[in-house]
Amino acid sequence: MKVYDSIFTAYQNQQSLLAVLIDPEKTQPEQGADLCQRLQGTPVTHLLVGGSTFEGPHLEELVTQLKHESGLPVLLFPGDYAQITEAADGILFLSLLSGRNPEYLIEQQVKAAPLLQHTSLEVIPTGYLLIESGTETAVQRVSGTQPLARNNPQHVAMTALAGQLLGKKLMYLEAGSGAQHAVPLEMIATVAQSVTIPLIVGGGIRSFAQIQAAHQAGATMVVIGTAFEENPNFFKSS
Repeated sequence: MKVYDSIFTAYQNQQSLLAVLIDPEKTQPEQGADLCQRLQGTPVTHLLVGGSTFEGPHLEELVTQLKHESGLPVLLFPGDYAQITEAADGILFLSLLSGRNPEYLIEQQVKAAPLLQHTSLEVIPTGYLLIESGTETAVQRVSGTQPLARNNPQHVAMTALAGQLLGKKLMYLEAGSGAQHAVPLEMIATVAQSVTIPLIVGGGIRSFAQIQAAHQAGATMVVIGTAFEENPNFFKSS
């Protein structure tokens, strides 16, 4: 089964998925085995690999190591068009629908197209919505865009619906790495009720209780990154 098909099946069956985001700027390939060892016996179902500012040479080696050691689907979560390797199972082909900077709405995607054309990567069109989180995040700095207001869930829901109508297969609500506040549960619920595609939620989630709350609000997949980076025993202490 393709990765997207399995995610959509989970959405239809109201099953909860959990992904860990691995930042290649902070993770060397030789750390992959230890990292995957820490994931054994946890509810993690997917790995995402990518970062807002990564320009290093070891992406392919890292992804290969993570796939071999974890046995989990590995999806690219690229900060720019150069973060592509055929070693992954697929790529979240992101379009920053919350912003109005053409560079991240379409230009990066145009640059990536000839690279993707010659790979066997599963390309998953994904609408990416940056949500106000109480601090300026890396996504905001790099993209030069303002996040959507956290107190206006209806506007976010209509932005997500517009993305679905444009053909996006996934919708990603992102508070950003190191966010002070996670995406509000009311917003997750409002978006989930407005679209008929799987919803991914990440940023600012630092406890297992928050993961469960996001799932209960309507997220198909919850993504954690900083919490796992800072606490190697995150799942043991949850």
